[in-house]
Amino acid sequence: MASPSPILPAATIILLREAGGAPEMLMVRRTRRMAFAAGAWVWPGGRIDDHDHTIEGAAPYQVAALRELVEEVGLAAALSPHPTAAQRRELQSAFLGGASVKDELDRHELTLQPDKLLPFARWAPNLDLKRRFDTWFLIARADGDDTPLSLQEGEVAEASWTTAAAMLDRIAAGEAHAIFPTMRNLERLAAFDTIEALFTDTAGRTVEKIVPWIEDRGGVEHICIPENAGYPVTAVPTEEAFRGEH
Repeated sequence: MASPSPILPAATIILLREAGGAPEMLMVRRTRRMAFAAGAWVWPGGRIDDHDHTIEGAAPYQVAALRELVEEVGLAAALSPHPTAAQRRELQSAFLGGASVKDELDRHELTLQPDKLLPFARWAPNLDLKRRFDTWFLIARADGDDTPLSLQEGEVAEASWTTAAAMLDRIAAGEAHAIFPTMRNLERLAAFDTIEALFTDTAGRTVEKIVPWIEDRGGVEHICIPENAGYPVTAVPTEEAFRGEH
């Protein structure tokens, strides 16, 4: 019997901006060539690297979330002062080349502000999957200029500022695809009319690790999550949950 795949530490960032209504968030569609969640809409994110542990006062998942945001779309958050477009291009090139976040922030005289990268959720599926991640989801405000986007070649096919409700509508209509954790987090995010309300609710919660499990309900296999973690939907038929996944 094959050994289960290792659980890898990861981080993802939900970048938010005001849009005259419900908050908009930046989502990206992964290219079809990706080994995990190919073609799915997600938030920028990825594995936590060794050099993400080197900034004093910041959790590795906060450093990784910033790095992935810069790498995937060329934007930044939670930095003081807010980097110029030219600096963001330099940071993106450096991070994609393997440079450490600490070294590059020091070089550009930028300071990471961990309090502006708020833990929203933590998911660690323990199911029989080819790739398994223990992922921190962070929320952050878009600081200053949020254009232009510079998409990471080979990983990001497209990016879109969208409300959670609008993305859920696209998924329901078959116009977009998202994996199970993304769906549940979109449903949770859709409940908030303002960024302030989202931040207030998130700050008042203890982030509990979500570990989905399989359960038979009325003869139908469901994938389930705890009912006290703030999620509107806590059980979905397994066939539906994994439909279209790669």
